[in-house]
Formats: sequence, structure tokens, C-alpha cells
Amino acid sequence: MSASSSFPYRYTAELANKIEVSWQDRWDNEETFNAPNPVGDLADGAELANDAYFLLDMFPYPSGKGLHVGHPLGFIATDCLARYQRMQGKNVLYTMGFDAFGLPAEQFAVQTGQHPRITTEQNIDNMRSQLRKLGMSHEKRRSVATTDDNFVGWTQWIFLQIFNSWYDESAPGREPGTTGRARPISELVSGYEDGSIPTPEGKPWAEMSATERQAAIDSRRLAYVDYAPVNWAPGLGTVLANEEVTSDGRSERGNFPVFKRNLRQWMMRITAYSDRLATDLDKVDWPEKVRSMQRNWIGKSHGAHVDFTAHGADTDHTLTVFTTRPDTLFGATFMVVSPEHPMLTEQALPTQWPAGTESEWTGGAPNPLSAVKDYQRAASQKSDKERADVDKTKTGVFTGIFATNPVNGAQIPVFTADYVMMGYGTGAIMAVPSGDQRDFDFARTYNIPIIATIETPAEFDGESAWTEDGLIINSENSEISLNGLDKDAGKAKMIAWLEEKGIGSSAITYRLRDWLFSRQRYWGEPFPIVYDEDGVAHSLPESMLPVALPDTPDYSPRSFDPDDADSEPEPPLGRLTDWVNVELDLGDGVKKYRRETNTMPNWAGSCWYELRYIDPTNDEKFIAPENEEYWIGPKDGKPAGGTDLYIGGVEHAVLHLLYARFWHKVLYDLGHLSSSEPFHKLFNQGYVQAYAYTDSRGQYVPADEVVEVAAADGSGEVTYEWNGQPVNREYGKMGKSLKNIVTPDEMAEQYGADTFRVYEMSMGPLDADRPWETRAVVGAQRFLQRLWRNIVDEETGELVIVDEPTDKETQKLVARTIHDVREEFESMRINTAIAKVIVLNNHVTGKPVTREVAETLVLLTSPIAPHIAEELWKRLGHSESLAYVPFPTVSDESLLVDDTVTCVVQVKGKVRDRLEVPTDISDADLQALALASEKVTQYLDGEPRKVIIRAPHLINIVP
Repeated sequence: MSASSSFPYRYTAELANKIEVSWQDRWDNEETFNAPNPVGDLADGAELANDAYFLLDMFPYPSGKGLHVGHPLGFIATDCLARYQRMQGKNVLYTMGFDAFGLPAEQFAVQTGQHPRITTEQNIDNMRSQLRKLGMSHEKRRSVATTDDNFVGWTQWIFLQIFNSWYDESAPGREPGTTGRARPISELVSGYEDGSIPTPEGKPWAEMSATERQAAIDSRRLAYVDYAPVNWAPGLGTVLANEEVTSDGRSERGNFPVFKRNLRQWMMRITAYSDRLATDLDKVDWPEKVRSMQRNWIGKSHGAHVDFTAHGADTDHTLTVFTTRPDTLFGATFMVVSPEHPMLTEQALPTQWPAGTESEWTGGAPNPLSAVKDYQRAASQKSDKERADVDKTKTGVFTGIFATNPVNGAQIPVFTADYVMMGYGTGAIMAVPSGDQRDFDFARTYNIPIIATIETPAEFDGESAWTEDGLIINSENSEISLNGLDKDAGKAKMIAWLEEKGIGSSAITYRLRDWLFSRQRYWGEPFPIVYDEDGVAHSLPESMLPVALPDTPDYSPRSFDPDDADSEPEPPLGRLTDWVNVELDLGDGVKKYRRETNTMPNWAGSCWYELRYIDPTNDEKFIAPENEEYWIGPKDGKPAGGTDLYIGGVEHAVLHLLYARFWHKVLYDLGHLSSSEPFHKLFNQGYVQAYAYTDSRGQYVPADEVVEVAAADGSGEVTYEWNGQPVNREYGKMGKSLKNIVTPDEMAEQYGADTFRVYEMSMGPLDADRPWETRAVVGAQRFLQRLWRNIVDEETGELVIVDEPTDKETQKLVARTIHDVREEFESMRINTAIAKVIVLNNHVTGKPVTREVAETLVLLTSPIAPHIAEELWKRLGHSESLAYVPFPTVSDESLLVDDTVTCVVQVKGKVRDRLEVPTDISDADLQALALASEKVTQYLDGEPRKVIIRAPHLINIVP
């Protein structure tokens, strides 16, 4: 007789799967997790909880590869927390949508001719199915995809709000005591008309032509068209993001040459918000690491703009630099401009080398014009990452131009070098080699004088730049002396002198650049913009939204000879002439227009998706004010508003979070939102890592086919073999290329989704990377099997609980467990919450379990293993789902007074933690608590080899 027939109610993977499917169906049919809105289709007429809780995962891309076990780590954590918060009586908004525009689907369309929407929707269906199998308590009616026509229409509407706005630095902000906010473009025009706002050139509005007026308006828009340096890949026919360019200046896809080109692009004036984006980081509850990353990316610097006079072959040019150290101007012995600098024209560049030009400066070229042109082409094939590498050998060529240092009249050479980029500062720098190592290296390479401007200690050998502070030396002329001053005093005095002479001014600059916002691709949101016959951009009225993507027989942009750096992009939409050329009445009669043929980047949808979750069925507004204020409006402890918790990877710490904050602030300024920040609390989860194995050729072999071989001498050493051959073991992020993928579908089938959930959550602290070890999953399964046996008879399916009082010892442990588990959930320490529940479950195993204890165990387990908990709750006689049953509380505080001792936890003999534990704790429970400790797990690499327990005082772990 088989075990399954002997024990038909044993909690096996087969029974778990049946239970899980039945509860997933019931949750769907009863719409268990729907959260009512204050107004609109989702109001439901239900009574709203005062305590709204908006829990958010970072927007996933629906990859055709589906999920592996590393992907759901954050998703399972948010689901556990959502379930816990519902049991606190909160109205929880928790759903999942899809960032569905993306290059992979378009690449597949180019290769196969299949519309990317088909691929994308298949991938979404697959991912939804995978997430359902894991028991996610997502509210399905709120789910959106960025490719939905309705979502596209509101994304285009938001773009138009930005396009039809300008930033007024002097206007009072919406928050008391602040200045600067976005205003409608109509108010800019009114200001130009009545003279309260000066035009860019100072010319009266009434005297300006229509073209000049349009230029004056467009120069202040928050979304505008400009020529910007981009990564142009002719072989692919598209512009690439920096992340898509390899370190050697080639395309990640196809390995084509990539060139830096100034091309016409849509831009977002995110730099107008630089100060607010940096300052308002103090209003959100984010990891300090992420806040520092954003502040560094914004890169606010105080210093001065200084005007040098560069003597070109055609005329003198004002060459403005920004420097944070104007006190070192007397030490500036050369200048460097970006290869893209507009001064480097054929007219300005000499056609012969000036007398006395050093041979190192020429690059072997016959003249400066030839040298610069060759260097520009070489620089255009390098990525920004490669050019900015501080360790690379500095290269450059002399432009043949000298410039006058404004403080001492010295004639200093002007070089062009690729480590200076137009995207930073003014695209030109003054070089003070005595105080900057990069300039020092360049000066040594090109035999340029080095003048010290900071006093150095006697023992300093001068073989490197002096980058420490000190008193100023060698810095005076007939009108000003900085000698003897410290840095701050020297900067202040020099800036005042520059301003007095009209050759410089105090300045603040930012590392942040305006956001390049267009792509030469098909699969993206079309811009709601058309151009008239004069090339003027016009926004479409709301009644014409959404602008849907037209069908096309060819999804690929036009490609060119890979080396044709002078080619121009031709997006796929540009070939659809019937769609591009339209006749429209935009309020002044029917006219001919041409549509914008670029599309928005996939960042667009992810900038505001959390807002659409709030009001996904609203066709009249992108969000109803009552709903926005209820879910993310400012509250006590949340002054800027935003979602209550946002969980995602730290890789999105800068770009996605910065872009989303920018869009949110524009909408806030225009009065569409009551919150000024989109995400109040941010938490970065770690990653699941896994062992991978390579053979003697260095090729990866399937990890699940590798066997562990113990040393014959009993030393405990192990080696690894695949097909009888030794292989090397390494450790890295799980992925198909490493052949170490494990899918959640496999785990759910082999063990049950709840077992998989318990294992993932118990592997370690949520913010730490953790190793995947399939063999260790059985530990999570045993916990759930013991829980099941403590309540259900495996042979009959009948309850085995007893209706009698709980003994005092168990009452105390139950109270302590409730107290501790609540505390762990509030602090997002789910792994230690599981450990506490396991201790309680082990304590009652083999004893008669009272109803009180059984129900408490089920409720404590339910956020983590919801299917088995729901099933046990039903078997305990409850007809309703436990989703909204109050989480257990301690009714008698006296039960929390425990007899405890301090247990020392050692790893390889070194003390790593101290735990307060009951004096009578079992070895198994003590081990579970020790292995759940955050202070301990950071020293472990997977399952420990040995655990030595001397309960309750000592436990020693051997990794």
C-alpha cells in the first residue's frame, strides 16, 4: 500500500497544489483583495478604512523568458506585507502591472514580423499565471500595462502637460516658504506680452516676428526639441542609451560601431528641478545609500563661471569654463575642450601649427584642422563610460589655438580631449595640473608647465598633484593677491574680483543633464505632436488622444553602413506616409501637418504607473483628486505624501526614481496632485544568487546535473563533477547564461507554492543577497507538514485539536511569539518572523494542540503561507477567508515576562550575535533562531556544514 493511500490527507506537494489552486480560484471569484476607492467605479459603496496603505512593487517588464526564482523575491515579500497589513484593518492597495514597451519585443518583431503587441500580451499572460500560482494577493481590476490604449492616452496627456508648461524660478512654490514651480505656457505668453517676463533676447514682444515669438516660447518649455549629443548606431539605425553601449564603443546588440552625434531629439528640462529633486530627498524615508546616489547624480556644485579669450584662426572666441576652484586660476596652464565643442569649426581651427608647437601636441597630424577632425572621429566611437574612466591613459591633440588666462595674461594652449564631454559643465575646462591628478597626468604627457598654487609640506616630492587644502601661493597680479589665504577666503575674493572686472561670476552647476526623451523605434508611445509647414510643433487636443500606433509591415528602423557616422535616423513610423501626413483643424481651420515619428522611451509609462493603479478605470481624469489624496496625499509622518512602501532593486536608484519624481513634481506644481513625492518609503531587496559550474573549457554546464563528491580521506573537503568530469564552482546572479536557472513553476510543482514562499522568505534578511540551495527547500516543507499534522489527522482528515485550556508554558510562548512576530513584520524582518513561528510550532508538535494555539499558529503563518493557512482556517470551522481576520494580539501582557538567558552565537568560533532565549529552548529551536539572525547570515554561504549546540547558552556554526 502506498504512503499516499495510507495517508490520503498527508500534506504532500500533490495535496498542496490542489489546495493552492482551489484557494486561488476562490480569491478570484470572490474578489477577496479588492480595495475600495473613495469615488468612482472602484468605490464599491464599501465603508473606507481611515488607514489606507499603498504597497508597491517596482514595475516589472514581461520578459518572454518568464520568472526564475530570483524574480519573485520582492514580490513575495510585498505580498506577505500586504496580507499582514490587511489583518491590521487597513485598506490595502496592492496590485501588479507591466512596463510593457521594450526593446526585446521589438527585436522579436523585427526578426519574425509578428506584431510586438502579440508577443508582449503573451508574456504578460504567462507572468500573470506564474504570479497567480505563487498566491499573490494582487487586486486584478487595478492591473495595467503601459501598452493599453487607455494608459497610452494618459501618458500622452501627461506629456502634453509638461510640453505646455514652463518653469518659473521666481514664482512662489505650492509649499509655504518655497520658490519655483511649473506654470502653464499661456502664463509665460501673458508675461511676455505685458513685459513682466523679459524675452530671452530682451526684445519687446510687440516687435518680435512670429518666428521669434515661437522661439522665445519654446526656449522655456519643459519638453522641447533640441540637438543633443547621442549614441548613434548606423548599423542598427537607432540611437542607443548609454547602458546599451559597450565599454569599447560598440552596440551591445549586434556589436556595431557607435558614434557620438548631435541629433534632433525631444528633451525634458529636468534640470529646472535639480534643487528640488536634491532638497526634497530629506522628506522621504529612503535608504541613505540611495539618497546619496541621487544627490551625486544631480551633482550640485558651487563655484564660478570664468571667461577666457580663445584666439581662433577666424576671430576671438569667449571660452567659458565652470570651476569649483576659482582660487587656483593662477595655476591654469592649459585648457581642454570637448571634441564636440562648437568652437571647433573649420574656420576657427588653424591650417598650420603655430611656431614652437611641441611635437607631443600634434598627434603626428600635418596641421591642427586635420588633427582635430581625426581626433573627433575617434572620440565619437567611444562610449561615455570609456571616456570618463579615470584610470585610462589620457589622450588629446592641440587645437592650434591659444587662450588668454584672464588673471595673468598668460597665453595657454587649448587642447581637445575625450575625457571632457559636452554633457558636463560648459564642455570646456581650465586645467590646473598642480591640483588635479588627471590634469597633472595630461601635463606630464604633453610637457605642459605645472604651477603650484597651494603650499605643500616640505616632504612632498611633487611627483603627483597636491589635492589637499592649504594656504594659497603664487597667486597675485597688480590688482589682486590671494597669497596666504585659505581656500574659502581665496574663492570668495577671486569671485568678487571676476565679477567686478566683468569676466566671471558666481555660479552653481549640476551634473544632471536634461533628459533625452525620444527613440527611433516603433514599439513605444507616439508623441501627441504634429508640425506645421514651417516646422513649428503643435500639441494635439485631448479629444484626439490616444494617438495609437499604426500597423506597419516593417518594424525595423532603416539601417545604414555601420561606419556611416554621418547618416541620419529614419524611424519605422517615418515610412508610413499616410499616417505621418495629416490634415487637422487645431482651432484655426484645416491645415496640413506632419506627425512626430519618434516614439517615447519606455521610461515614460514607468514614470507614473503608481498613479494609474489608484484610478485605473477613470476615463475623465488621469486620477480623481479624492482618490489621489486618500491613497498618497500628505499625512502625519508622510509630509510629501507618496506610496507607503515601495520595494525594488537598487539598480533603479537613480534614473527611474529620478524621472518619476520629476514627472510627479510637474503634476503637483500644475495642481493635479496633492502629493509632491511619489514614493514615501523605499526598500531595496537583495538578490537570489546561485552556484554555477564550468568545465575544463570554461563552459557552463547545467547546475542541476552537477554532483557533490566527498573526499575519500574523510577531511570534509568536497569537489564537484558533471558527467564524471571535475568542474569548477563559482557564485553569481542566477541567469540562463550561467545554466543555473530554477523556475518558481518547478518549485511550486515539486513542493507547493507555500513551501517556496516560506523558503524564499526564510533565506535571510530581505535586503541581503542570498544563495539559492534547492536541497534546503525541504526544511520549509517540513515546517508546513508539521503545522498540518498538528491540526489535521493525515489518515482521516479530521481535526486533532483538543478543546481544553492551554498550559501556562505554551501560553507564555504563544504570547511571546505573537509579540515578536508583529515586531518582525513591522520591521520587515520576515525571515525572523518565520523562525519565531517555527519555534512555536515545534513546541506543540507531539502534544495535544488546543484550538486557541491552532488558530493562533494559522493566523501567524497566513501572510507567508496563505493557501495552507486558509485551508486550515476553513477546517477549523470558519466559513470566511482569513484575509481580513485581525492579526493576533497579546491580551495578557503578563505572559510576556519570560525566564530567559543570553545565548552566544559563534561562527567559526567568533562571536557574531547574542540572543535572548527561553531557558528551556530546544536545540532545534535555538538553531532556527541562530540561522535567522541577520548578524549571522552575512557570514554564511548557503547551508552550514555543521552546527554545535550547547543550549541554551551557546551555539557554534561552521560554514
